[in-house]
Amino acid sequence: MPMNGNTVPVTVGAFEETLVSELGELLRDCVAGGASVNYIQVPSIEEVRKYWSALLTRPEVSTWIETGPSGSIAGTVSLVRAEHANGLHRAEVVKLLVHRNARGKGVARRLMATMEAVAAAEGRTLLTLDTESGSPAEALYERWGWTRVGVIPGFALDVNGRPAGSTIFYKAL
Repeated sequence: MPMNGNTVPVTVGAFEETLVSELGELLRDCVAGGASVNYIQVPSIEEVRKYWSALLTRPEVSTWIETGPSGSIAGTVSLVRAEHANGLHRAEVVKLLVHRNARGKGVARRLMATMEAVAAAEGRTLLTLDTESGSPAEALYERWGWTRVGVIPGFALDVNGRPAGSTIFYKAL
């Protein structure tokens, strides 16, 4: 399925129930595929709708989506800006998600490039993120120029309920 490269921002407060549902299904697909994104088991539709409804209305958060040729959501990424006076230069990247059917087509790379460009234009000079140690995402971040800080052992439970390490990364913009 070729992507159309249509990466667009989601405007705070301007989302519809359809968008929340589609983002929820994307999150459920990623968890079903083994992604470590705060869930051990595939969350209920109610759980993911609650998550996205809350995230999309936070003023310090921006979210981007990329759609596929059919207009369905192929991927998303969110940026959470630090709000404290001593941290206005930084932000955290959360929920980089790509549907299993859209992987390997540059969706994640385009989403990250768009997000990084916006963050830099806003004066953010430092981004951070974490990912499950040993996951495919870990190698992607290194390839995209992110610097590995280290691993926090046993930080989160994996899909089998066992403590797993989380690798922390940063990127200077």
